[in-house]
Amino acid sequence: MTTRGPVLRTPAAERTSDLVEPGRARLPLVVYVLALGTFLMATTEFVVAGLLPEIAGDVQVSVAQAGLMVTVFAVGMIVGAPLTAMLTLRLPRRLTLLGALGVFAVGHLIVALSSSFTVLLAARFLTAMATGAFWAVANVVAAQAAGPAASSRALGVVGAGAMLANVVGVPLGAFAGQLVGWRGPFWAIAVLGVAAMAVIARQVPREAGADTGQPVSVGSELAAVHSGRLWLTLAACATTTGGVLATYTYISPLLTDRTHLSSALVPLVLVGFGAGALVGFLIGGRLGDRRPYTTMITAPAVTTVLLLALSLLAGHAAPTIALVALLGLFGLGANPVLIALAVRFAGRAPTLGSALTVSAFNLGTALGSWGAGLTLTSPLGATGPATMGMVVAALTLLPAITIALTQRRPAPSRL
Repeated sequence: MTTRGPVLRTPAAERTSDLVEPGRARLPLVVYVLALGTFLMATTEFVVAGLLPEIAGDVQVSVAQAGLMVTVFAVGMIVGAPLTAMLTLRLPRRLTLLGALGVFAVGHLIVALSSSFTVLLAARFLTAMATGAFWAVANVVAAQAAGPAASSRALGVVGAGAMLANVVGVPLGAFAGQLVGWRGPFWAIAVLGVAAMAVIARQVPREAGADTGQPVSVGSELAAVHSGRLWLTLAACATTTGGVLATYTYISPLLTDRTHLSSALVPLVLVGFGAGALVGFLIGGRLGDRRPYTTMITAPAVTTVLLLALSLLAGHAAPTIALVALLGLFGLGANPVLIALAVRFAGRAPTLGSALTVSAFNLGTALGSWGAGLTLTSPLGATGPATMGMVVAALTLLPAITIALTQRRPAPSRL
């Protein structure tokens, strides 16, 4: 299998891409199988937030300390994606996917069985490392299986698995945790992880191998990602996600304190965000194959306007609820295109390029959430996160426009 990433069209090609009709091609089954994996990964990443009081009470720590299970997972994703990409670069991608799922399942078993908070944190970090590895390789396998004409759409489907987790997986996990105890969801995810291994083993082709065709080494991988446009893409990954999730992380106090919604209605608003994000990911991937640079610029531009409107209209319930759903629709819509661009610009190191997007998304989330938390004590109060998110989302336009402009002329050989 060729190791080149999906080839994306230049703006000139965008104008004639309607002749290609990439949206009509049927995606390979393996793309949907990989989306099942990302569904499990995203479910375990976020389900902890709904179980923190139960976890804290059981292992005898404060709720704030229990929240470290979320922080540790984010750090594991940031570090784990590129590190495991380098460690497994000589392995067939099919074997890497199976190994990541195996470690993922073991990590959940440790969490389900342990009563030591230190062990829980270590297991969460291990699980995050495996998650980063799976996600990075899954993006490359999906893009190559779909081919250049449908790579962004394939990545949209894989990413939609994660968005679906916010709509279905996380609420079901939290509900199950209340019924059978917080360990129940971890047992279930471990079993589903093993089941996913069987499906991956059957559906991912054996020829989905490591980057072959020339000697593979850490040095050659690092040389392959010496691309200015790759790092511009990673910057866009961090800012677009950081702006949206800075707001999303603290949407509850905005809805209850400023919009004056009942706390019982907050989960329904969050489901609206998740549903919007699911649709936005799919649409973003589909449009990205036809108009990658237009999509990459339009999504953060609209997101910036939505966050400004959210800051100004937070006192009105109906507009706020609609804006949150629209934020889900547009806020992460450029992500499939950004991943495809990173894989493309990474050249001979597509897995490392994909892994770096995973790190960039999580770094943006971590920094955005941290900064948004600080704004809550500012004069802006509950609207502070949305205002800060607006600024961060607007910063995405700088690398996005730069990338689009550089594509109007032939790329320098060093890129």
